[in-house]
Amino acid sequence: MKSHTYTDTRLLIDNEWLDAASRRTIDVINPATGKTIGTVAHAGIPDLDRALAAAQRGFEVWRRVPSNERAWIMRKAAALLRERADQIAGLLTQEQGKPVFEARIEVLAAADIIEWFADEGRRAYGRIVPSRNLANQQLVIKEPVGPVAAFTPWNFPINQVVRKLSAALASGCSFLVKAPEETPASPAALLQTFVDAGIPAGTIGLVFGDPAEISSYLIPHPIIRKVTFTGSTPVGKQLAALAGAHMKRVTMELGGHAPVIVAEDADVELAVKASGAAKFRNAGQICIAPTRFLVHNSVKEAFVTQMVKLAQSLRLGDGLAEGTTLGPLANARRVDAMDKLLENAQRTGATVATGGARVSSDGCFFAPTVLADVPLDADVFNHEPFGPIVAIRGFDMLEEAIAEANRLPYGLAGYAFTKAIKSAHLLSQQMEVGMLWVNQPAVASAEMPFGGIKDSGYGSEGGPEAMEAYLSTKAVSILAV
Repeated sequence: MKSHTYTDTRLLIDNEWLDAASRRTIDVINPATGKTIGTVAHAGIPDLDRALAAAQRGFEVWRRVPSNERAWIMRKAAALLRERADQIAGLLTQEQGKPVFEARIEVLAAADIIEWFADEGRRAYGRIVPSRNLANQQLVIKEPVGPVAAFTPWNFPINQVVRKLSAALASGCSFLVKAPEETPASPAALLQTFVDAGIPAGTIGLVFGDPAEISSYLIPHPIIRKVTFTGSTPVGKQLAALAGAHMKRVTMELGGHAPVIVAEDADVELAVKASGAAKFRNAGQICIAPTRFLVHNSVKEAFVTQMVKLAQSLRLGDGLAEGTTLGPLANARRVDAMDKLLENAQRTGATVATGGARVSSDGCFFAPTVLADVPLDADVFNHEPFGPIVAIRGFDMLEEAIAEANRLPYGLAGYAFTKAIKSAHLLSQQMEVGMLWVNQPAVASAEMPFGGIKDSGYGSEGGPEAMEAYLSTKAVSILAV
């Protein structure tokens, strides 16, 4: 196992790393060992006031930086992120648990996202509108909305920050993020690359502490003009309501329960390989992870057999250990949740084809699990599992599978496998999701929209659509006199 150091994390305010005014800290736990590996500063209201004042000052400077210069700074930060990928991946794995090769992919993908938005910011065009009066000129101007408050989760501590950060900076906004206390060091390392790249003081900020206290203070604050959140649907609804009460623009990327439809004519080997890789990535702790596997009865047996073989081939262990392909769950709460889901699934009639139990008392390990013949009333088919559980049930008609896919109020992501173009068109037209991948695992590229519908939120964190949430539109009419 390669040795990696871990450092304590402080607050980033005005391009300086500071302790909390109260000196309070929170322990950071390695989920592979259950041991404390460091601390993170716990911000109080005085720290938030300093961060907000810095964000306002930073916005007044950053909004006036030409887009090509903003792009240059962002690209320099991306280059530094690539240079430090191994070091940052080590931090991420220690605090979050995922295998270090997955962590490194997350870091490198973040650099790509930064670069794409850096260039997209140079194309935040307005337009000239022909006037009915030739003595009049009509303009549509795009302007940054203002300082942004972002709230991000622990499952992808760099990716979830960088999508929001990149769109905000490319638009000319300043950015203050409340990152997860469980995984603080990796987002801190991300923001350090922007400081080192020369971003003006106050343009970016990073705080940690009590989530409810911070959100209830930042969202209503008059300095904040835009709110972006990734997390659970119940919390997202509360924050959206709070933002709405103060007329704040919001982007919400919330929970999902992604259906996988494997049609009668599907390539079963491809379906298992692609959906299995997406399912077990980050131990299933992904908002777009496949969760409800709907497999045509004619191929269900073959699908279950091959998925069991895939699950049993995974090597469970410390994410820093060589050869590990499945790390621990992020915390003990997730392990308890898996136990409850398995108990309920078996009680309601599901069959455990493989796995189905926690593995070690030291860390937060749970065996990769495949459940067959899962009834519709099982909890795992109604509540987002957020863990390494493949839940499978059969169907006879494609329309039946589509109806089940659309049954829940979630609408984030979906997957489908079929060789028939007619079926692919039907699925793309009728599945109620914000993102659909056909015959492939999730490919969440920077240039494509990323977001959900229904209870899975609204707004995009990818593609040109992501920029719109950080830009205000101003209509200007000038009459020559």
